[in-house]
Order: sequence, then C-alpha cells, then structure tokens
Amino acid sequence: MDTSIRKYIINNLNDCNQNDIKETILASVNSEDEVILPGLGVLFEMVWSNSNEELKNNIIELIYENVKKA
Repeated sequence: MDTSIRKYIINNLNDCNQNDIKETILASVNSEDEVILPGLGVLFEMVWSNSNEELKNNIIELIYENVKKA
C-alpha cells in the first residue's frame, strides 16, 4: 500500500473550515503522542513553501526566539 503522509494530511483537511483546522492543530500540539508530529510538519511545509521571504524570515525569528526559551 502506497501511503503518502502529505496526501493523507491534505486530503483530511481539504474540506475543513478554519475552525476545524485550528482544532486539529490544537489537538496535535496538546497531544503527547509523537506520531502526530509529521502531520504538523506537513502543515508547516505547506506554509513555508507558499510564503514570501519576509514571512519566512518572520517564521525563522519566531522559531529562533521560542527555541531559546525552551
């Protein structure tokens, strides 16, 4: 069986509204199950791939600041 995590995540969220996506993200972030992390990675990849350089720099800065706080 050929399963693509990217396709699975995108297909799962394709018919969702913004609140559904928010709830999916919150459930993933609040879960202690690390199996969910690849799904968040797919969402991050989508955002990153469709962001301009300014937004990418903002994302990098945000990640940098939060890693330093951890």
